[in-house]
Amino acid sequence: MTNISDRIKQLTELEKISIRHLEQTIACSNGVLSRCIQKNTDISSVWVSKIIEIFPEINAEWLLTGKGEIKKEKTYYINESPNILNDSKQEYNRTGIPLIPINAMAAFGNGDLSAFEYQCERFVVPTFKDAEFLIGVRGSSMYPKYSSGDIVACKKVPLDTFFQWNKVYVLDTEQGALIKRVKPGVDNEHILIVSDNKEYNPFELCICKIRSLAIVLGVIRLGS
Repeated sequence: MTNISDRIKQLTELEKISIRHLEQTIACSNGVLSRCIQKNTDISSVWVSKIIEIFPEINAEWLLTGKGEIKKEKTYYINESPNILNDSKQEYNRTGIPLIPINAMAAFGNGDLSAFEYQCERFVVPTFKDAEFLIGVRGSSMYPKYSSGDIVACKKVPLDTFFQWNKVYVLDTEQGALIKRVKPGVDNEHILIVSDNKEYNPFELCICKIRSLAIVLGVIRLGS
């Protein structure tokens, strides 16, 4: 189990900055952080608070406790009149990200959506410039992470991908498309499918049963 000094070192490696640069950024004396890291001791809450303030994209829970991911998942909030450019009423082009029904995941994964995409609404969402498609969340299995009505932004990955454990994926399977968290399975041929809602039991899935796969980059949510 790492302590906060270890995690601050991880942060500097992620941001490609030196410990001294971080000390200067948060306006602490030379060596304050480096001594704590060398001695593997805790760091004053004053400096931790400044780090969280200066790096808002860093997950504060991870920094403080080691739980969760280093960086926050991106969330794009929209009001009732979305601040998103909707291209669906314009002459068809390839601008924007297609919003596809979840049951069309298989076709998208196989690259067989050319005709179907013509009818899809498309949205320009600068926050998710790397996303290849959007899918609506249905049901409560991933609550509180995602609620029914949220839209997740996704990027396709190959079936022989190296899974990022504990990340959320959209998996097209023989039982339909699933939006689930993925963890290691009983062996290299299986993965553990986990819902954030504890009322839903996790289950093993053979990787051979996955027809197409995408990683969730973030969520578009109504509200502010």
